[in-house]
Amino acid sequence: MLLHLLAVAVGLILLVWSADRFVVGACVTAERIGVPVLVIGMLLMGFGTSAPEMLVSLQASLDDNPGLAVGNALGSNITNIALILGLTALLRPVVVGSTLIKRELPILLLITLLASALLFNLQLVFWKGLVLLLALVAFIGYSWWLAQQGKSDALLDEVNEVLQPMSQARAVFWLLLGLLVLVVSARLLVWGAVAIAQTLGVSDLVIGLTLVAIGTSLPELAASIAAARRNQADLVIGNVIGSNIFNLLAVLPIPALLVVGSLDPALVWRDLPVMLGLTLLLLVFAIGRQWQGRINRYEGVALLMCFVGYQWWLFG
Repeated sequence: MLLHLLAVAVGLILLVWSADRFVVGACVTAERIGVPVLVIGMLLMGFGTSAPEMLVSLQASLDDNPGLAVGNALGSNITNIALILGLTALLRPVVVGSTLIKRELPILLLITLLASALLFNLQLVFWKGLVLLLALVAFIGYSWWLAQQGKSDALLDEVNEVLQPMSQARAVFWLLLGLLVLVVSARLLVWGAVAIAQTLGVSDLVIGLTLVAIGTSLPELAASIAAARRNQADLVIGNVIGSNIFNLLAVLPIPALLVVGSLDPALVWRDLPVMLGLTLLLLVFAIGRQWQGRINRYEGVALLMCFVGYQWWLFG
């Protein structure tokens, strides 16, 4: 058991580090060969938020553990809203911009409904993964259009922060090394997580929803706390929404495309309603009174209580 816990811990640390190195190397390499800045922004938005989850789900699917892969995607969304956003609001109230209320949050809710509908019969089939990937293409196209209209300056600012001075050779080195360590660390994490599930007598789905999902969300938690301390808590909700969208459209399709089989029935009566309910709760909190969106400390406590209650439900 101790060896498996060590494997998970080391796997998570290497996964987070290698994901950062891979994204930086990929973005700098793309910039050097003349890829448009907006395309690099799309790469950042996708792989920058969900690279750990994608690699873990890919490895779990290749190992024929679809429950772990699906649990990782759904659990990350639950963790992002209930734990990360809740803790951030507890430290400093989060002001929600009007564009998030009118545009991004409804999109997240629609995507959550789509994913829930596809998983409702508990069957993983190829066409469901394809539907989610097509939705991902549509979302990226929409984001691209917004950026061209000058409505996504934050995306361009993020690109400028990542495109640090670096030689082409060094960028390619970090790209390849980051990819290699990503694969190895994902393999180590999945091996340890599956062994822990077997030792504790719980399903791969539960381990994916808890240990793996929380672990792969730790970088976002650290970044959110840092943003709150810098009085930039309003940036947190945008990152949460973007991460949740890519978890459903880029991470969740992986087991559907690679594995054909059935999922744990608890997914329908427990996990999907929790994810959907938290997304609706986030929308309600964000709208606030008279459309004055603000997630205050009381609402942050409510989100944290939802997270604790869900963990108790899983293991109670």
